[in-house]
Amino acid sequence: MSDSESKKLAAADEDAMVSLGESLGKALKPGTVVFLEGELGMGKTTLARGVLRAFGHGGAVKSPTYTLVEPYQLDEQSLFHFDLYRLGDPEELEFMGIRDYFDDIAIVLLEWPKRGEGFLPAPDLLVTIDLAGNGRVLRFAASTARGVECLRQLPLE
Repeated sequence: MSDSESKKLAAADEDAMVSLGESLGKALKPGTVVFLEGELGMGKTTLARGVLRAFGHGGAVKSPTYTLVEPYQLDEQSLFHFDLYRLGDPEELEFMGIRDYFDDIAIVLLEWPKRGEGFLPAPDLLVTIDLAGNGRVLRFAASTARGVECLRQLPLE
């Protein structure tokens, strides 16, 4: 099995984005790192809301733009949702103990990963979201065996 694979899926609206997020959440295993890329307003946090719903979270999901990280303890699963949009300097991640969040137990969703280059591990899965008419197109790229396993559980194109 190759450690590199990709898939492209479409989301016509916000409900479809949440649904795709739920499918993604059901495919994630402990220790998975997912980078979410896309311009402002593309639906990164909406996708994260769907992922959290897959783990039974029914509350609000806000982008942790100002706090950098929002922790969730969902039954037996820890999930950390990062948003690095307002990160001033990637070195700040070292001061906050970023490496402690990445282990074989927690799932990490990370928005704006380019702002943390040099201080972040490689992702298992990179999700890039772009505008497609009134909807969105999501490109999933797996770069590890864990990412490929996750990708293979997502719905067909």
